[in-house]
Formats: sequence, structure tokens, C-alpha cells
Amino acid sequence: MKSILKYVKKEIVLCISLLLALISMVFVPLDNNYISYIDFHTLTILLSLMLVMAGLRSLGIFSMIGSWMLGKTSNVRSLSIVLVLLCFGFSMFITNDVALITFVPFAIDVLVMAGLENYLIRVIVLQTIAGNLGSMLTPIGNPQNLYLYSVSGMSLGNFISLMLPYTLLSFIGLLVACVILIERKAVAVKVQSHRTLTAKEKGKAIVYLLLFLFALTSVTHIISVYIVGAVILVVVFLIDRGMLRKPDYALLLTFIFLFVFIGNMKRIPEINLWLNSVIYGHELLTSVFASQVISNVPAAILLSGFTDNIPTLIVGTNLGGLGTIIASMASLISFKYYGTTAGKRNMAYLSVFTLLNIIFLAMLLILYYLI
Repeated sequence: MKSILKYVKKEIVLCISLLLALISMVFVPLDNNYISYIDFHTLTILLSLMLVMAGLRSLGIFSMIGSWMLGKTSNVRSLSIVLVLLCFGFSMFITNDVALITFVPFAIDVLVMAGLENYLIRVIVLQTIAGNLGSMLTPIGNPQNLYLYSVSGMSLGNFISLMLPYTLLSFIGLLVACVILIERKAVAVKVQSHRTLTAKEKGKAIVYLLLFLFALTSVTHIISVYIVGAVILVVVFLIDRGMLRKPDYALLLTFIFLFVFIGNMKRIPEINLWLNSVIYGHELLTSVFASQVISNVPAAILLSGFTDNIPTLIVGTNLGGLGTIIASMASLISFKYYGTTAGKRNMAYLSVFTLLNIIFLAMLLILYYLI
């Protein structure tokens, strides 16, 4: 029983989505239409990217790049800017989750080693905001973007153009926040890369980088996503089969259960009409508000079933990742890592996190209504 409760606590979104799917099945019995609910296109590319990112992260590629960049810093402010922008830049390509999993522990190690523990809260919170905001620029930056991009039928250029103003303002906002919150105190940090790659690992790194570029061909609609997925699965199995255990299969199952729930809700006329009336014309605020309660990935999947205004949902669910600690589940990754530090002050962390998130959310909402 303890193990079950522990798993439910860990995967609360998965469990809620399963419960919703089961409840909906009471009103819409299982039939042949269920298979049409599932967006296999999104699931395939998401799994493919998870496998590639797991392989690159296992080789320490991202930490090596971060170590090299930190070697160029000379004061606390520049050190913090590098740590924050690593999350911002990398999240566009390796997802916000992977960026935070990689660079938040890295930042903790660096700050503790330099005796800068009093900056932990500010830097980690800014890293988290950076990961959530940098990831909004590209379809592969986070799961809801990948799904909504697939549903929308948009070109890659149109997607990036849609999110570019918000990304540029976020970049400026992060730099300003670092300047305001972090003193320019001299510090010397010598960060050595945790490892050097063997010849075999260098070969794997090249293969994974090529697989990443290959995966992008499906995002840009050059090669079928199913061909890309099959090739990546076979190659990873042949060169590094241990990576097959690394993807977040709970997230994939969450997608499937939510697809079932949405599909069934659309087949109940009264609920379908009511949800359409609530969401239509209010996509942005509805998606921002829903994200605060159920996080932005489930919000994107749920709301997309009841509106055709997908571009506004893309903006809304990306901005909706700001706000509460659960608005983006990636934010919980940072909070979990901070909770392992000596002298942790969880309430102080949550206070700073909430305040800065509200400021960034307000700033980006103002931009939305201006443009």
C-alpha cells in the first residue's frame, strides 16, 4: 500500500488522467472509435526525442558545454547569467525537463563549491523560469508544444514566428532580473568537466547527434514521423539498449488517457456544447487559468479538443507554465533538487518562485494584448 501511495504521489497527473478516462468510459462504452482518439504522430516523435535526449545526457554532453561556458565567468552576476541562459537556450532543443534536470544540479554544485549558497534560491528560480520560457520558442521545447504543433498543421517557421516576441521579451526580462537580483561580486570558479569521453562514447555521441538531426526532419514534415521513430528505436536498441528504460513512459500514458477522456467528452453532446461555449473566444485566459490547476501539458490536450484556435492555445499554455509551482510540471524538478540542499528554506523558495513567476506572467500577458 505504501508503494502504491508513493507512486500515486509521484505520478499524480498520470493517476488523475487515468481516473478521468475511466469515468468517461462509463458514459461512452469501449468501441472501435477509441483508437481514433490517440494521436500516434505526437507520441512517436515525443518518444523518439526522449530516447535521443536520454542518450546525449547520459554521455554528459550538456554538462561539458556548461562547464566550458562557466570557465569564462569572473563574477557572481555573470556566473548566474550563464547558469540561467544555459537553461533558456538548451530548453529550446532538449526540452525544459531535460534542461532543468541537467543544469539545476549543476548550478547547485557550482554555487556550493564557490561558497555562494545564499544565491541558490534566486538562481534556481530564474533557471526554472528560463527553462519554461526558452522552451516555448520551438515545437520540440516541451510536450504541449509538440502536441499542439502537430494538431495545428502549422509550419515550423510560423510556429517560431508566433512565439518569437514572447521569447525575446523573456530573454530581456531574465537578463534584467539577473542584474537586479544578483550582485556583481568577484568570484573565481574553476569547473572541471566531470568526465572525458572515450572513443566509444564519442562514437555514440555522434550517432545521437545525427539521430537528433534526423528527428528534426519529422518535425519539419520532411520524413514521416513513423519512419523516423522506427529508425531511432532500432538504432538505440543496437548501440545503447539501456536507454530504452529512460523515457518518461508515465508522460506518454498520461497523453493516452487524456486522449481517451477528450474523445469521449466530444461524443457526449451536452458536455461538448457546454465546453465549446466556455472555451470559444476565451482560449488564452482559459488555457492560462487551467494550467495553474492541472499544469500546461494536460491543459493543452484537454482544451484542444474544444476549439480550433490552436495558435492562441499555444501562446496560452506556454504562458500558463508560469504561475503556480504545478503550472509546469518541470518546475517541480527544480523544487525537488533545491529540497536536497543543506539549509533549504522551502517556503522562501516558493515565495520567490511565485512572485517572479507572477511578474513574468503579467509582463507576457501585457505583450499579448499589445500585439
